[in-house]
Amino acid sequence: MDSIAELRARLRDFAQERDWGRFHTPKNLAMALSGEAGELIAELQWLDETAVADGLAQGALKGRLEDEAADVLLYLVQFAEASGIDLVEAAHAKIDRNESRYPAHLAHGTAAKQADLHSPPEA
Repeated sequence: MDSIAELRARLRDFAQERDWGRFHTPKNLAMALSGEAGELIAELQWLDETAVADGLAQGALKGRLEDEAADVLLYLVQFAEASGIDLVEAAHAKIDRNESRYPAHLAHGTAAKQADLHSPPEA
């Protein structure tokens, strides 16, 4: 299984088999998604870049991050399903908007915010 549609169908079946669909409202799923994103962040909190790189190389941190990232993805897919959002379509539309908001010739190599890219530099 490697598509969002297949994952969405598997999640739908999983929830139906357990009669959990009634709990999977957009609000509840957004809250669960936020909690899982927090758990992902907590795995990295207070670690410097060397500790993160070492933890990923040794595997223990990578396994924990995989679990938390999977939880984030699963809740995001369920949230989109409950909200009638096509994630792939929405993601492409967002990239299209960002391409015009952050033109490559202005944004290349900088982390500047959009407003700063289009403003003349301060004297």
